[in-house]
Amino acid sequence: MTDAADRQAMEQAMRRIPLLAGLGIDDVTTERLGGLTNRNFLLGTPQGKFVLRIPGEGTGEYISRVNEAHAARTTSEIGVNAPLHFFDEADGVQLAGYIEGAATLNAERFRDLGAVRRSAESLRRVHDSGKSFRNRFELFQMIDDYLDILAKKDAPLPDGYHEVKREAEAVRAALARRPLPVVPCHCDPLAENFLDTGEKVYVIDWEYAGNNDPMWDLGDVSVEAGFGPDQDAALMEAYFGGRVPPGEAGRMVLYKAMCDLLWTLWGIIQHVNENPADDFWAYAVNRFERCKKLMGSPAFARALQATIDG
Repeated sequence: MTDAADRQAMEQAMRRIPLLAGLGIDDVTTERLGGLTNRNFLLGTPQGKFVLRIPGEGTGEYISRVNEAHAARTTSEIGVNAPLHFFDEADGVQLAGYIEGAATLNAERFRDLGAVRRSAESLRRVHDSGKSFRNRFELFQMIDDYLDILAKKDAPLPDGYHEVKREAEAVRAALARRPLPVVPCHCDPLAENFLDTGEKVYVIDWEYAGNNDPMWDLGDVSVEAGFGPDQDAALMEAYFGGRVPPGEAGRMVLYKAMCDLLWTLWGIIQHVNENPADDFWAYAVNRFERCKKLMGSPAFARALQATIDG
């Protein structure tokens, strides 16, 4: 079910897409899909099923659609992203193929260790592709950039944020002791960005993609999907094809905390932009509390040392 505003936005977008030339909104079936910041619709057309994405207001403030377009096309070509039929680099309107028979993963579906392993294999395929994205996803620079955005909006931060950011300098130093080669990474691996056919996992939504430490993707997906120890072990062992190097295991844990430190700020940006999709202040505070809890744990101290030792 779509409302009048959605219908108008879809019709305007459809006029720009050559594959949908000649089709009006009444010539297709539509279904609103999920999404935290964008509007996504399943379109049933005479040519088949497609997913139309209309970017949310204000997303251009912190997302480069030119960089995303390159990442989306690259990963589509290597068979990890859904087929890409249209992408407007000016504003991010996108038409992608619909993956028949694929289940959108979530925390519950990720309890299947087979889904965890297939996801690890798809991430590894991107990381090992030999491709390069246009941009570098640089954690600490992004934190500073998000803080600049929030400062201009006179936005509040959770109590103690700057103190924890200072504590994270130890993480920056540990990671810099033995930097891994940067590779093309998704960088925002929400559970819902993984589509599982049972044989293969597709990974969609490359808005935040960039060249990065590959362990970021593994740490972030673990956090986003609420993995426990068995899932973490399955993820890492599938990714490495067996034994997991201790240094890389340590980096993965460090990035669990760091992704929460970063995405706390993303949540506050959504809050001040009045994104109605969720209570983003609560989202941000919860992520920050989880970050602090992990950073104060013995497991984090061990991971920090393992990262330093390599």
